[in-house]
Amino acid sequence: MIALDELLVVAYKKERMQSRRLAKGAAISEHAALVRTLQKAAGEQSLRNFIDARHAAQARNADALRSREARRAERASRTKQGGIEIETSGWRGWFDGSALPNPGRLGIGGVLVGPLGETVEISVAAGMGDSSAAEYLALIAVLEAALREGVTDAVIYGDSRVVIDDVNASGGVGIRSLAHQAARVRALIAQIGDVRLQWIPRARNARADTLSRAALDPARASAEAA
Repeated sequence: MIALDELLVVAYKKERMQSRRLAKGAAISEHAALVRTLQKAAGEQSLRNFIDARHAAQARNADALRSREARRAERASRTKQGGIEIETSGWRGWFDGSALPNPGRLGIGGVLVGPLGETVEISVAAGMGDSSAAEYLALIAVLEAALREGVTDAVIYGDSRVVIDDVNASGGVGIRSLAHQAARVRALIAQIGDVRLQWIPRARNARADTLSRAALDPARASAEAA
């Protein structure tokens, strides 16, 4: 049987939670429960091949992350020396989220602009939560739009230091309550390729802010429902 430590390394958080529930409900060891859970995820693959594939994927993701961090550090160095903001020949995006009240109804706004001037705007009501959740959902919406547009190089601007610092947290250790959203953002960035997040003052994020607030406009909501 494959050692528990190795299984824990490759198991996703959801799979570890499922195995703990299984261990408790079936009165079996955590090790046996995790084996069952991963065997189910493996499908027709052998568990050994499934684990090896997970290891390989983790190694690729780690290599990609190191490469992005190296490129980011190089750009930051050039930016600091030149006293200029990050520039890109690719796409640019802006995101913002609103909660009314806080916590309360969520509205998300975003803008995505391509190198030829093509523009995507986002203004959507996004359920209930707090302002940090709204900011994260707005960032996710912009990244999902970028993925749909086939973007491979983008700078995304936002005025939420909480979200940007959380995504960029060393070793992926950030705010526990935002872990699910952070994981989604990192997964989208990995799919897109070269994405840089940059904080800007709220005054320079006016369009995304307007779009996020427009999503909470009762008159607009009534018109869309009609």
